[in-house]
Amino acid sequence: MRDLSVDIGSLRLANPVIAASGCFGYGVEYAEAVDLSTLGGVAVKGLFLSEREGHPPERIVETPSGMLNAIGLQGIGVHRFVREKMPELRQRRATVIVNICGSTLDEYVELARILSDVEGVAALELNISCPNIKEGGITFGCSLHGTFDVVNAVRKVTRLPIVPKLTPNVTDVAAFARAAEEGGADAVSLVNTFLAMMIDVETRRPKLSNIVGGLSGPAIRPIAVRMVYECRQTVRIPIIGMGGIADARDALEFMIAGASAVQVGTANFVDPMIWPKLLDGIRAYMERHQIARLSDLVGTVDTGAVAEA
Repeated sequence: MRDLSVDIGSLRLANPVIAASGCFGYGVEYAEAVDLSTLGGVAVKGLFLSEREGHPPERIVETPSGMLNAIGLQGIGVHRFVREKMPELRQRRATVIVNICGSTLDEYVELARILSDVEGVAALELNISCPNIKEGGITFGCSLHGTFDVVNAVRKVTRLPIVPKLTPNVTDVAAFARAAEEGGADAVSLVNTFLAMMIDVETRRPKLSNIVGGLSGPAIRPIAVRMVYECRQTVRIPIIGMGGIADARDALEFMIAGASAVQVGTANFVDPMIWPKLLDGIRAYMERHQIARLSDLVGTVDTGAVAEA
């Protein structure tokens, strides 16, 4: 029997596969197609204190190896989420990771306070990295002091595991992981999308209403793997890796680079039934390589011979 369980701070996940925030709704939308209890976790769509409309269309554009989006963090707000979505998530035994967003530090703190009292919330993912809104989170996520401050402020009001979601749109992502760790984070998740743009050459207009958006999908995976590897060299807290995972080999690559768990987003739009395939592929790899505990694979990349060459 292979042990797929992983620890993210004080949170134990049955397996390392998490549905990424923004790509799986609030979880309940997929509940008839996917047994939510079989996933390591469900990172729900980002929540502000109040409802948010997001950007007008066009908000999603397909790219040759992925997707460009500028949804603008549309959402129902934390109070409606607690009232309308959490009861079904509890009933379906989902491990719920709530992604929270703020325009101010105080908003993050208040969201953490509210959710700390909600039965069934397993962890908080701090969205300090959305590239396509002008206010709030990204301001914190692109500043070392801001990253430390928001994590430290949330740490003071909750016992839930805190997982800041880091932006790749910085020079040294490992420095931001360190700032999050020093602020009291239990883990970090990375990467969020890369700032990008597409233009319709016939009209000479941007394809997104927001002009720029976030690039996700297989195109970003090698960069994301490199960033996970760099952060693993810098921090001791667990890392949740993401960025272009489309099959079990991709997930394993992140784990070998240093991620304890992974989030899968864009691939869910291509194949909503991807989840059992990922887990079956991971189990098959463990059988093939005689790995009893998946956690033993984390950070085992062998760079010795490469470095010498």
